Amino acid sequence: MTDAFSSLPTNLREALRRAALDFPHRGIAIFDSRGRSCERRSYAELFELATDAAARFAGLGVGRDEPVLVALPTSWEWMEAWFGLVMRGAWPVASSGAGAMAAAEAQFEKVDKVMAAIGARQVVASEAFQAQAGEHGFRFAAGGVITSERLRGAAPATRGAAATGVSDGGDVAFLQLTSGSTGLPRAVMITHQGAIHNPVASDEAIGAPFGEPMHRLAECMVSWLPLYHDMGLIGCLMLPMLCGLDSWLLRPEAFLARPRLWLEHLGSHGVSFAPAPNFGYQLCVERIPADKREGLDLGAWRAAFTGAEMVRPETTGAFCAAFEPHGFRPESLRPCYGLAEGTLAVTFDVKGSGVRTLPAPAGADAGFAMTDVVSNGVPIRDTSLRMTAPDGSILPEGAIGEVCIKGPGVFRGYYRDPEATAATLKNGWFSTGDLGFLADGELYLTGRTKDLLIVHGHNIMPDDIERLADSVTGGGGLLRSAAFSVARGAAGEQAVVVVETADGNPERLAKIGREIRVRIGRTMGLPLADLVFVRRGRIPRTTSGKMQRGELRQHYLNGTLERLHDGPTDETAPHDAGTEPGP
Repeated sequence: MTDAFSSLPTNLREALRRAALDFPHRGIAIFDSRGRSCERRSYAELFELATDAAARFAGLGVGRDEPVLVALPTSWEWMEAWFGLVMRGAWPVASSGAGAMAAAEAQFEKVDKVMAAIGARQVVASEAFQAQAGEHGFRFAAGGVITSERLRGAAPATRGAAATGVSDGGDVAFLQLTSGSTGLPRAVMITHQGAIHNPVASDEAIGAPFGEPMHRLAECMVSWLPLYHDMGLIGCLMLPMLCGLDSWLLRPEAFLARPRLWLEHLGSHGVSFAPAPNFGYQLCVERIPADKREGLDLGAWRAAFTGAEMVRPETTGAFCAAFEPHGFRPESLRPCYGLAEGTLAVTFDVKGSGVRTLPAPAGADAGFAMTDVVSNGVPIRDTSLRMTAPDGSILPEGAIGEVCIKGPGVFRGYYRDPEATAATLKNGWFSTGDLGFLADGELYLTGRTKDLLIVHGHNIMPDDIERLADSVTGGGGLLRSAAFSVARGAAGEQAVVVVETADGNPERLAKIGREIRVRIGRTMGLPLADLVFVRRGRIPRTTSGKMQRGELRQHYLNGTLERLHDGPTDETAPHDAGTEPGP
């Protein structure tokens, strides 16, 4: 594999050209919105499509190093726009468009704010998007929308003038919007080097248990992940293209409507590796009952990666139990860790022995209850990892600290946000905001610094409270929970738990509420300021499935949280629940 790294393409334009030449029979198949029929094109056809689009973007006045939003669903229109902008030397910025998954006006407002934040003049979107945005009064709809029809009707510039690919791998290739848990997403500057090295290094790590890169063992992959998320863009589009694999791409909404589709296509195409966040595996368990699992064949699935959010052992265990009778092997589940600021991958499990856990290090001052945490593996090639204390000092193995990363995949900075860049990126080291520890060189995540609750002087991770609540409500089955803190005058910060439920029975909810308070009180010595039940889907999440605790907290404080039923108050909870957080 050393030769592969010494001869990597310099930039994405060259990478696409090489894919067209080296893998003429490989390509991408994109399913329709229902996940049934698909349209397939080779990498050679994609190269021609993108080269032509680059000339037309140039004809429309799109310049080099100009950010342009791409707000299209997973489609060939998306491929034409995103790769066309790359070939032009502009910076594509993939974004979710308006659709059934969110209120249209709210999505248009988000697009408007993102465009303003990054100084984008134009967004590539559908005619329906343009019409609806105009109906809602958004100014960008007047002349800032490039539809596929407008692009294809534009007079092209000469190809030599249009294809302004760069030669420096350190130049910015595109902007990746972070799936931030609060506020407006930041635009992460991803370099050509990072966008190429990271997926190739990931391919090497994926194949480690088998003694060779995964692309030598596989022919294709199937993904439902959105292309505006780093796991979808880098892991499920760039990796197959760079390594010569076929990609079969489902739209996220098709998977969410019918999770079995993903597993059906995995089996029918004999897919060896495919990733998903924790909630994707959980959704398969919940939405594919035993009688609907018949006929699935998952025997070829050798690497089922799970990342993008905290990996829950109860979820991976439930998935294995549900699908092992259909050929799935528990050792195929392999946790990983990554984030947009690292291009994608930082660590991978390379042992291939299934999900492995350790007890979280004890210590009230560190703020972690004694729960099992999952190994996310070791750093990929050329990537370094360390844990740091709040004062910046480097911590030894076993000590919980902030995860910091360094390597070719680390981003150039946040576009037009020098303060945020300076605060997190120092001497090539990026402070992720994630908390974890190292054991035998492997990374174990425990939470995030910004989600810390500080109650009576004790640091408490919301994940610890949520695990206890979920142990009462079913471990993420019928009910899910989210925890955050609110200021209560002289009492200081107090904990609040919000629980999603599909059960509207007040008596049952009251009983569950009492059990949650008792479990948290007796285990952690933590009284709850409030316990609120809401309908499923009311806890906001990012595109990758991470809970947006900050947004949920704001809804709670604003009184806009749609309460289904209030849990018992502290007065109704047993008096032995405790008043101080325990060790």
